[in-house]
Amino acid sequence: MKEHEENGFLFNVDILIKSSANAQALQLLLQLLNNHQGEVADYRIKSGIELGEIIEASLAAKRKSMVSSQVKRKEARSKPDEAGKHLTAAGGNPVGEWIQSYISSNRLVRVLIDGPKGRLSIPCRILNYLPENEIINVYHVDEKQVYTYKLNEIIDILDA
Repeated sequence: MKEHEENGFLFNVDILIKSSANAQALQLLLQLLNNHQGEVADYRIKSGIELGEIIEASLAAKRKSMVSSQVKRKEARSKPDEAGKHLTAAGGNPVGEWIQSYISSNRLVRVLIDGPKGRLSIPCRILNYLPENEIINVYHVDEKQVYTYKLNEIIDILDA
């Protein structure tokens, strides 16, 4: 007589989660899935994550106006009182492009945070970057939670 064998079953499901923000809905979904780690062996979220809309709009605008972004870079370099402003501007943004490369590749990184409780080292994936507000959303892979940080709280972003 065979003992009980466990089988895996794959389901394709659309789930509607009520929340005031997409990031909060995503966090709730991840919590629901991760609270059943014994039964849910693996999952992949294929759609519904709307965290990169501002970045996509910024990239589209950048593609349309390459000449304009080159002028902005020259102006940022020539004005000493605005020396750091070009790092977070929408066009020609080296920091934004660097962060976007992590988002696009869905690469695992380690973010070093200087927070109120001291220095934190978070293994995560970067979900979103808002250059206008200098805000970054990360998914903590160990805690399986989404966190939001200001860019000035981040000490460094390292390849994990």
